[in-house]
Amino acid sequence: MRSSVSTPGTIQLDVHLTDADADAALRADVLHGLRARPKELPPKWFYDARGSALFEKITELPEYYPFRTERALLTDSVDDIARSSGADTVVELGSGSSTKTRLLLDAFGAAGTLHRYVPQDVSEAALRGAMDELHRDYPALALHGVVGDFTKDLHRLPGAEPGGKRMIAFLGGTIGNLLPAARHAFLCHVRSVLEPGEQLLLGTGLVTDPDVMVPAYDDAAGVTAEFNRNVLWVLNRELGADFDVDAFDHVALWDAANSWIEMRLRATRDMHVRVAGLDLDVSFLAGDEIVTEISAKFRTEVVDEFVAAAGFEPTRRWIDPDHRFALSLLTAG
Repeated sequence: MRSSVSTPGTIQLDVHLTDADADAALRADVLHGLRARPKELPPKWFYDARGSALFEKITELPEYYPFRTERALLTDSVDDIARSSGADTVVELGSGSSTKTRLLLDAFGAAGTLHRYVPQDVSEAALRGAMDELHRDYPALALHGVVGDFTKDLHRLPGAEPGGKRMIAFLGGTIGNLLPAARHAFLCHVRSVLEPGEQLLLGTGLVTDPDVMVPAYDDAAGVTAEFNRNVLWVLNRELGADFDVDAFDHVALWDAANSWIEMRLRATRDMHVRVAGLDLDVSFLAGDEIVTEISAKFRTEVVDEFVAAAGFEPTRRWIDPDHRFALSLLTAG
């Protein structure tokens, strides 16, 4: 990957994922997932406008500790992270509104190293909105947005500036949404686009009491249940499906053997679903389930094992006082 030079205050947006690409990916995922045993749908399809708004509500729920725990941990450790890294370019994968990253931008800016911020997201509209806001608040910072899929488009990220280095931030515990094989492939992909000495800041949820973990994904107000069922509304709208959304119950459970929370949608009655856009007919018996998300929680020694397998060296780690979340600064070997 070639080095790139940025000019202070400039804005650039590279679009590598079109609406047609997203539609093709949705079709492929749904066709595969509804034919699988057990049935499955990737969690990325939760996040249309309604799903994103529901997730924002989830982050404010008393049961949903991951968001506020990571934010508090990042607030407490961000100056140390900036000093330990020294990167001049901060890249964020799945940046969304870039809220948490403002903490990083302030700290790296105060440390005197930050020249450029590179947000990456699948939504062009969300990225443009976030970059406009960031430009108002950080007018001297070069912004280089990348619209793409972080599981396969990282080679499209801008290279390091001459004599500089990048730190990729992958926050929110999103690594836990990937099955082990996909997690390894993703981390190898990240490593392949980094030069030796460049870094990854990885947020991971840690294993804690199931009585704390499970309610975070099954809140008393039912917001997470609506968020989970929203994927069926997406299929109805985008693919002409006729799911009776209210006929599916939200299920969240702790799978101790795999060390993850699993979210499912469970049919409450026998039903037949037509997905007109795929010319697909799907039958459900009462009790049949669709797996919609896993959220793996880790022990720190497991994190060290899987990052080392992908070519990273653990450099520094910060953990909250309740040992529920970790931020790991990893260096490409």
